[in-house]
Amino acid sequence: MAARRERAVRAAVERGLLGPDQPVVGLLDVAGIRSTAAGLRAAFEEVVAPGTPILHAFAVKAAALVPVLRLLADEGLGCEVASPGELALARAAGVTPDRIVLDSPAKTAAELREALDLGIAVNADNPQELDRLDALVGHRAAPPPPLGLRVNPQVGGGSIDALSTATATSKFGVALQDPGAREWVVRAFTERPWLTRLHAHVGSQGCPLELMAAGIRAAYELAEEINGAVGRQQIDALDIGGGLPVNFTSDEITPGYREYAQLLRATVPGLFDGRYKLVTEFGRSLLAKSGLVLARVEYAKSAGGRPIAVTHAGAQLATRTVFAPDAWPLRVLAYDAQGRPKAETGDGPVPQDIAGPCCFAGDLVARDRRLPELAAGDVVALLDTGAYYFSNHFAYNSLPRPGIYGFDATSADGDVRFATVREPQTVDEIVVESGAKHALGLSRLR
Repeated sequence: MAARRERAVRAAVERGLLGPDQPVVGLLDVAGIRSTAAGLRAAFEEVVAPGTPILHAFAVKAAALVPVLRLLADEGLGCEVASPGELALARAAGVTPDRIVLDSPAKTAAELREALDLGIAVNADNPQELDRLDALVGHRAAPPPPLGLRVNPQVGGGSIDALSTATATSKFGVALQDPGAREWVVRAFTERPWLTRLHAHVGSQGCPLELMAAGIRAAYELAEEINGAVGRQQIDALDIGGGLPVNFTSDEITPGYREYAQLLRATVPGLFDGRYKLVTEFGRSLLAKSGLVLARVEYAKSAGGRPIAVTHAGAQLATRTVFAPDAWPLRVLAYDAQGRPKAETGDGPVPQDIAGPCCFAGDLVARDRRLPELAAGDVVALLDTGAYYFSNHFAYNSLPRPGIYGFDATSADGDVRFATVREPQTVDEIVVESGAKHALGLSRLR
């Protein structure tokens, strides 16, 4: 991983993907993505009964980029979508409806109707949404696609409150431990023979594996209870969500999919005996380690004795890191203007701030970070940014979305090949998005 990264950074500078006219760029390691996808498939194939159907549906919100979705589809993954836009991206990538799952806490009737018409699996979030499905399914001549219900096992939260989806008051799913809720869920299934899936997603970054496994065990036990109540295996698939945390402190990939799959087998052995189809919805863990942001240092200055490197990567890309630095710290590497690892001076690394271009004081991606002292024209790399940092742009100061490029640095001759994932956004495109064709609309109101 590190060797491929070093070669890619140097090549990106040499070929002008990063330079004065394009001072920030995103890179994706294609070999790394392929390897991670293969590791996910292998981890679950090792624990399930032979022949058990498994759909690994990538959480599109983690990287809403059509070429990325297509690459993952080539590696055998489907898509988990949570909006009409994400569904459109999955379809544009060539992902077939039978490999798409629609999850969202706020689906409209039109979105539900479209999913049923296309044959896309849906996980309902709440009783009112289930009522909408009642009406839609009742008017259809053909059998519906797989339909399920999301439940919240309320097993607790992790270290990041905003990403803990199985707390007592989470907005997602039916809260199983609320008075009467479990009985209502069982009754909902007994009254709807077409409801055949149960869905639980316990959390994301910051949630320990044991907590995640406990939530999946609760969902499995509920599925067993429901099937016992109806006297047959009505629930034939369990969607266990995703949420595997990412290690942001080193290049080591930990925890791994195999570790999680083995824990699930020990915690919920019946999940893997072949009676249930499985669906997973991993996102961040599939891509984070394979991405990096490169940004030129525009100026090097100091304030109060603290060196500050002013770069072109800040809150517009690393939004979570800037606004919640303790929860989302990023590793930073320093390179010189030619894309070579920056050499330390005789005094060694220097504590310095790495600032972004946004016009507010807190736009810092790293604070008091010990690095070789940076100078104008140098390059910083923000590591582990392959998920969420590329496709969740925060358009502060009308800063453009950067170009994103995939790279292959596995050639024995040292050559690095690049492929465009998304072209850099132009200023003209920003103007159009900002309502330019309606420039006189407000002025004409009286």
